[in-house]
Amino acid sequence: MTQSYFLSTDDIRTLFSKAMSMMYQNEVPQYGTLIDLVNQVNNEVLKADEMRHDQLARSDQLDRLGLERHGAIRVGTAYELSTLRRLFAVMGMQAVGYYDLSVASVPVHSTAFRPVTSRALALNPFRVFTSLLRLELIEDLVLREQAQTILDQRQIFTPLCLLLINQFEQAGGLTPEQATQFVNEALYTFKWHHDATVNEQTYYALRQAHPLIADVVCFKGPHINHLTPRTLDIDAIQRLMPSCGIEPKQTIEGPPRRDCPILLRQTSFMALSEKINFKENASIDDLHAATAMGTQSSEAALASTAEGQHTARFGEVEQRGIALTPLGRKLYDDLLGQVRSKMQGVDKSDYAHTYPIVLSEVFEQLPDNWQALQKQGLGYFYAQPNIECLLNKPITSSLTWSQLIDEGYVSFEPITYEDFLPVSAAGIFQSNLGNENRSRNYHVASNQQSFHDALGAQVLNEFELYATLEADSILQTKQALGVA
Repeated sequence: MTQSYFLSTDDIRTLFSKAMSMMYQNEVPQYGTLIDLVNQVNNEVLKADEMRHDQLARSDQLDRLGLERHGAIRVGTAYELSTLRRLFAVMGMQAVGYYDLSVASVPVHSTAFRPVTSRALALNPFRVFTSLLRLELIEDLVLREQAQTILDQRQIFTPLCLLLINQFEQAGGLTPEQATQFVNEALYTFKWHHDATVNEQTYYALRQAHPLIADVVCFKGPHINHLTPRTLDIDAIQRLMPSCGIEPKQTIEGPPRRDCPILLRQTSFMALSEKINFKENASIDDLHAATAMGTQSSEAALASTAEGQHTARFGEVEQRGIALTPLGRKLYDDLLGQVRSKMQGVDKSDYAHTYPIVLSEVFEQLPDNWQALQKQGLGYFYAQPNIECLLNKPITSSLTWSQLIDEGYVSFEPITYEDFLPVSAAGIFQSNLGNENRSRNYHVASNQQSFHDALGAQVLNEFELYATLEADSILQTKQALGVA
């Protein structure tokens, strides 16, 4: 089989993201309502703001807007994480960034699987924020060992999915038929299962340790817990959600509303309380036998005899802005520290009203126009030849790069931030996990090396990726304009 018969990883990623979106809409009907609202708001923004429309078109953002999604999953073992790395590689996605959420009372550390080249991002920037449970943060040693045993005995990937991953790695690709099979089999890993794999007592013991621990350990797989569309006006989404029968979280996570958006802003509707069935006397042998039987047989093997409620899945919306340089991120983090300091002592009943006011006031220290962000080295930008300028005054003499910029022959478009913010991610997690253990303090240092060991690879550095995109665009623009 020659490579010309293989479906591109970009096309496989699009097949998978569309199939997952359809699956999640069937599982969580409010997600469909949210998508309709996002499409409505985006269309209104593009219709009312021609400059925004043109800017998105110039930076290859327009066509991807309706397709763009990010999902989030949580896994329990190194095997599960490393196999997900291989699974996402079939879709042209790599692990970017390391996020330690234990500092925000969430016992996981995470990465984001996503495409990394400008072309792949323009085609479909599908991302999956993937968290690995840190079992060492369970203080009860007996409970920790029980959770480890449960996780070690489950298999979250179907045999055919694993076979197709091997086929991709050995042959260098998948045929269109194999790619379709792969998408169908991979979806099983992320689907929702009403049947828990443990009894009620085990579930609530793990939930008492932390709600997220129960969510990771007590089910057959890492059900997708949200699938996030991208909006151009998250404030409008937040305001309109109640009119659509959706209850939003109190505050939007991330930076304030700006003329020149930065990084990432996120909101969500509150997590659903869903019926689950407990295996009254589930044992490790039951679980092992059930998972070994495959996709459909395991449903019958885990017939349940007790009902309960589980809260995990919710709807999230995001608005993305420019990726900031290390200098810009330091300023951003410093400003967030100022906000936290000013919010100390604010009464809980006034928090939702006061927080956005304080946030906006503090962030006035960060320039809110593209030219200043570019000149001060605070954000990453794509360089492009300014066609309009070239048509009006063709280059007639040899100019330096700086002169070309000053004369207007080069234009700069913001590079979109494709990654996540640890504080915002933790805020979304906490708002949808219930009140238990929200203030738990894990006295454990960040452990990126253990995450790399579990992943089986080093995560990519997001700043280096953005710097490469910017540098490549400058090189291409210099070549186009004849600069040595």
